[in-house]
Amino acid sequence: MPKKQSGIPLRSWCQDPEELAMEQAENLCRHPRAFHHIALMPDCHPGYGMPIGGVAAFRNAIIPNAVGVDIGCGMGAVMSDFTGKPERKTLHKITEAIARYIPTGFSRHKQDQIWEGFDNFLQNLSGKPGWMGKDTLNIARMSLGTLGGGNHFIEIQKDSENRIWAMLHSGSRNLGKTIAEYHHRKALAENRKDGIDLPSEDLAFFDTDSARGMAYIRDMHFALNFAKENRRRMMDIVKNILADILGCNFHQEINIHHNYAAEENHFGCRVWVHRKGATSAQKGEKGIIPGSMGSPSYIVEGLGNPESFCSCAHGAGRIMGRNEACRKLDAAAVAASMKDVVHADFPTIKKGNLRGKQDFGEAPGAYKDIDTVMEAQADLVKILVKLQPLAVVKG
Repeated sequence: MPKKQSGIPLRSWCQDPEELAMEQAENLCRHPRAFHHIALMPDCHPGYGMPIGGVAAFRNAIIPNAVGVDIGCGMGAVMSDFTGKPERKTLHKITEAIARYIPTGFSRHKQDQIWEGFDNFLQNLSGKPGWMGKDTLNIARMSLGTLGGGNHFIEIQKDSENRIWAMLHSGSRNLGKTIAEYHHRKALAENRKDGIDLPSEDLAFFDTDSARGMAYIRDMHFALNFAKENRRRMMDIVKNILADILGCNFHQEINIHHNYAAEENHFGCRVWVHRKGATSAQKGEKGIIPGSMGSPSYIVEGLGNPESFCSCAHGAGRIMGRNEACRKLDAAAVAASMKDVVHADFPTIKKGNLRGKQDFGEAPGAYKDIDTVMEAQADLVKILVKLQPLAVVKG
């Protein structure tokens, strides 16, 4: 049911949102440009400024922190025509090949990756953007086609008919972060100069028709295009590996964002919808909702529910921060939760107060139950395919 805050209403699909996530949602409700209501998806948890798993629309305003620092973070998935469960040694062979050809963590390619998107972006500039240092694009060129770290992953899965799928999660790497942080600083400086009363300085905004607003939108789209191409290149490598080892072909490829803003029509108005850790679920639209590395993932079809601004969850959503998971999770329980999923050993933390403990920040126990999340959004999406993990490569 909608909850009335001191500003516009809040509509939540999240069963038990954390206190900080609610505080951030209430700040959104009081934002001077917020439109109609704020929506929280069932995987909602605290973010930076705006909850992850949040959807908010704004009149003639765009908020860098309501898009997030990993602009264009999103999902890719593809179905193969291979049926049956590959042997464990075959799955090891697949994950070893993936790790060999796709850089993970802070690793990058050793050479620039050629992509026309770089040239197209540069040709349309009237001047050098303030976020673009002397090495920014060089780093981006070597980062294209790399997984990154944190919760990014590549997974081999099977559906109920034993067809093999590949799924991956990644975004715009350091490029999106650089763009986001620069524009947030500029938005905050402008709002302070104009004397705008913000419920939180983390929600600083630009007018979308201002020079700075249009510059952010331009740069956001550059990062979105980069993120989409990043996923496409990695998926091409994964498909080549699977074709070589399993001898399969592929169908139904999906490539979507879940950190972005778009101008859309809702409740009779043209507004800027911000989806931060939320997936577009327009009627008939295909989407991907991953679980944790030990739990199922889903291919879905949007139902176009206007109350969620035609959106749904982007994944299971965290119930523990990474440090909390490392402190609280038991190694035996983590091993049991992974069952027979092929994966690398959880690494040992080498620095800080948790030095010597295993890094369980991405273990299944750090995340909400994906089936509970799916049940909570039965009015937002229809499940098309349920996928069980067989092997995973983490960033």
